[in-house]
Amino acid sequence: MNRYQRMVDELVREMGGYWGPFEMLAALVEEVGELADELLKAEGIKGEGRANLKEELGDVAFALACIANHYGVDLLEALEESVRKYRERDLSRRSG
Repeated sequence: MNRYQRMVDELVREMGGYWGPFEMLAALVEEVGELADELLKAEGIKGEGRANLKEELGDVAFALACIANHYGVDLLEALEESVRKYRERDLSRRSG
């Protein structure tokens, strides 16, 4: 577990522990919805005022870290693997 996930784990345990997997998924979906609202504001499509993208991105990362912690997945390793996957896939598309 990386240090960011350990921070989340410490806080969640202080607050009484993790929710169940589907409750955590629901929380993630809710946070992604709030991020979508902020993106709409940032692009001037919906609402006015300064979008709070940083806070909502942090909330999405927190909710995702909770799920990863529950299943013992290191998010930084998962991200590195995804970057490799996309790089290889996109490079093969460009050369083909």
